[in-house]
Amino acid sequence: MSRRTCWRFFPLLAIWLLLPLSNAYAGNLTLAVAANFTDTTASLVETFKASTGHRVTASFGSTGKLYAQIRNGAPFDVFMAADAQRPRLLESDGMAVPDSRFTYARGKLVLWSPETAAFISPIAYLSEQPFSRLAIANPKTAPYGQAAQQVLEHLELWSPLQPKLVRGDSIAQTFQFIASGNAQAGLVALAQVKAWPNQDGTLWRIPQSYYAPIDQQAILLKRSADNAAAREWLAFLQSPEAIAIIQDYGYDTAD
Repeated sequence: MSRRTCWRFFPLLAIWLLLPLSNAYAGNLTLAVAANFTDTTASLVETFKASTGHRVTASFGSTGKLYAQIRNGAPFDVFMAADAQRPRLLESDGMAVPDSRFTYARGKLVLWSPETAAFISPIAYLSEQPFSRLAIANPKTAPYGQAAQQVLEHLELWSPLQPKLVRGDSIAQTFQFIASGNAQAGLVALAQVKAWPNQDGTLWRIPQSYYAPIDQQAILLKRSADNAAAREWLAFLQSPEAIAIIQDYGYDTAD
């Protein structure tokens, strides 16, 4: 083969050799994610994988239960909580990388019923209780449950509603109670309602003054301090592309 012919084929050969190398550098990433962020995470992961090639596995659950699993040695790389308290505790206890914690989303709580025109006045609806069950997340394990309790206490309805409250272990289970008809209404995340295919229900966006801000924070766990894929994921969450996806799903983001 002449030198000229050799150089003509070399660029194609170089590209062919480099393709396996790019796959070889793909990393593995395991996420522990608050249940309210399930659908948003799926969209984010799809975009992240397309641009990096990294392999991502996500486990979803209540923030409290995921936190307990991490403290008991669960092999997660990144914790994406529905509050700021648990990531802060992991950081202060030396179980997470210092200064890696940040707010990736601010949740919004709504009163939702899949029934059309279920209520005109949401406060009257809650006060008069024309339902057999009202679903909320467990305040002991789920930040959205804590927010729901704060709302009902603000309205002085926490005690009167106790006989009709049904508590989900996570906000995902809480939403399922309502979607399946086991509860006629409930206090859930706006993002869940936006992802629900049937948009004919009744929705009340609860004023922020009724509950403490739901700052959802992410943090890099200590066992994964040198995991490049985990660090790239955290950087991606703060990128304009990821922020646009998060906001589209019904969350606020950091200023």
